[in-house]
Amino acid sequence: MKSARPPVLLVLAVLALHLLLGREVQRIQDGWVRDEATPSPARMQVEFVREMVLQAPAARTASPPRRVPSQQALPGAAPAASQPASHPASAPEPTPVPEPVVEAASEPPVAAPSAAPPVATAAAATPGEEPGPEWPLSTRLSYVLSGNYRGPVTGQAQVEWLRKGRDYQVHLDVDLGLVARRMSSQGRLTPEGIAPQRYDEETKLILVDARRSSVLFQGGEVQLATGKREPAPHGSQDSASQFVQLTWLFLTGREPLQAGHVVRFPLVLPRRQYAWQYEVVGEELLDTPMGPVASWHLRPGRGASGGDLTAEVWLAPALQYLPVRLVIRQDADTYIDLMLKRAPLQAAPESTDPSRRPTP
Repeated sequence: MKSARPPVLLVLAVLALHLLLGREVQRIQDGWVRDEATPSPARMQVEFVREMVLQAPAARTASPPRRVPSQQALPGAAPAASQPASHPASAPEPTPVPEPVVEAASEPPVAAPSAAPPVATAAAATPGEEPGPEWPLSTRLSYVLSGNYRGPVTGQAQVEWLRKGRDYQVHLDVDLGLVARRMSSQGRLTPEGIAPQRYDEETKLILVDARRSSVLFQGGEVQLATGKREPAPHGSQDSASQFVQLTWLFLTGREPLQAGHVVRFPLVLPRRQYAWQYEVVGEELLDTPMGPVASWHLRPGRGASGGDLTAEVWLAPALQYLPVRLVIRQDADTYIDLMLKRAPLQAAPESTDPSRRPTP
């Protein structure tokens, strides 16, 4: 008597399903460092006490920024290349950095665009000294998320810029329901900008243990998420710190904000390093819950490879050049679009709280 054999087509279907699932899990885990024994640094505890309001920067005489509606749909293939840039404008004499305005406003003004940011000089700091006015106070920005991952996706996102003395952290949290990802940077504030010491990228899937990849900055070297050690150029940034570095460069006038200008710095992503650059596309007027906000649109001058993420960013002079919008891409058809959800929250200045002052 012959034993029953499963149908050949059923066997092939099961094998194909296992192969597909295996490839998907491998793709998701690619580049992760399985070093859960080394925990991520503890998150700084900061109390956010005030809402930011729009600060109108100095007016400029160039043509007004192009108005862009909230949650503008971006074609998957070429989101930014087709967007026209504003005409360059000559930069006026720099002005001192104004004190942040944090009191509530009944009717937020429309932020007029400016040709150049105010300038603050970062003096050489001694260990333990608090950073100067060129660094924003600890800030939380909340975003509405839309995008595409094998179909439309929605969710929430949050960016927290935290600092105590000369130590900083940046956390970008993205929640899509079934999938959540956190990108965190930690390091020091220096007279030359942000100096990252560690970057962590953690992904959580439903019914799957969270996995993390880490990048360690060690003097003149960097250890990538793959475990490979390479020389690190001076001034290198990571996936999260780059956004605050851009804020600092424009807020202090170290880089001019005008259409066509290119900002360059070394960028260390989890799997490889890049000689990175952002092109200033031009000014755009974004519709936000705070009202119309003038912003400067920056896009990468090149694409990343091997699944590394790239980002476009819109910085608002009226909100201390913080990002009002971010579009983060994995490839032409996979991206998330983060748009400001509410007024950013800021902490009180550290000097007003004796318990947060550095110990002499």
